[in-house]
Amino acid sequence: MSTKIIFSSVASIIRLFIIFFLLLTNLKAEENNIKQYSKDEGILSIMYHRFDENRYPSTNIRMDVFIKHIELIKNLNYELIHPNEFITKFDIPKKRKKILLTIDDGFKSFYDVAWPYLKENNIPFILFISTEPVGNQGYMTWDQIKEIEKESFVLIGHHSHSHKYLIENSNEEFLKDIETANLIFKKQLGYIPSLFSYPFGEYSEFMRNYISDKFIFAFGQHSGVIDLNKEKFQLPRFPINENYGQMKRFESIIKTYPLEYKKLSPIEKKLKKENNPPKFYVEFFNEQKNIKNINCYSNEGNEWGKSNLKLNGNILSINFKKPFPPRRGRINCSLNDNGKWRWFGAQFIIPDN
Repeated sequence: MSTKIIFSSVASIIRLFIIFFLLLTNLKAEENNIKQYSKDEGILSIMYHRFDENRYPSTNIRMDVFIKHIELIKNLNYELIHPNEFITKFDIPKKRKKILLTIDDGFKSFYDVAWPYLKENNIPFILFISTEPVGNQGYMTWDQIKEIEKESFVLIGHHSHSHKYLIENSNEEFLKDIETANLIFKKQLGYIPSLFSYPFGEYSEFMRNYISDKFIFAFGQHSGVIDLNKEKFQLPRFPINENYGQMKRFESIIKTYPLEYKKLSPIEKKLKKENNPPKFYVEFFNEQKNIKNINCYSNEGNEWGKSNLKLNGNILSINFKKPFPPRRGRINCSLNDNGKWRWFGAQFIIPDN
């Protein structure tokens, strides 16, 4: 038997062992957010992709609008937090809300259009890179990524290798994708990034468990404001594009605050036919006020509408009458807390296959 075949067999055995171990332990994601009510003013993370690529409105933002976004943040006296501070001070309640800027995918338009402005103004951000597209048409090269990575106000994040719908792959294929990216990051940058962004914001509990063992934080694409009670491997972000980046809506987003909770169920975010719609409930902290003001909206039955919710003490449950449509089931909840609008969102994945 050749050495190549031996090593291939060993790698497969190791991956299968990891799968078995994660399925066995399941970690139950008691969501390291079961802490205590903190009155954390939070960190609001916003996500961008393309810049001045107007033929892609769902992932694009015009640069003149992006500059207005940054100016509004500064005019409201919100600090754009450095990624290192985000990491080191996550568990410390913020007395004033901060803004975390993230860029996904590493499109060439980011380098050409937005990067000069961010560099000139020393604006901190995380750049999440998928390794397979690097150097392809429309994407940055490794030399350009390394140029950005050298700046002290930037962190590079991990965004998988292929940027495919990984949740539709087998667990072993998912592991192989992440391992492939790890090898490339190690070769190109000399290290594996410690922050992760799920492609399309999609993940199963198996994926979350694996990522929680290999990274220190992971971001989705469900809306909401981060507080120290939020689970570190399911962090919310507000996706911004041409439609959702209009100034009136952007200002309303930037002015929202965390809606803390103690526990959210179900833990598994990947739904099957037999558990779609899911049994959904959220447990809040006893100290929280004005929970009776909460309203939730969802896209059950492929139509956005107000949810049929029930409050029993500090536990909110939603009775969904229709299943969520493929690909994503979304729930957004907000309340007026003495003039402060608080918000959290949840996302469930319903694969097409």
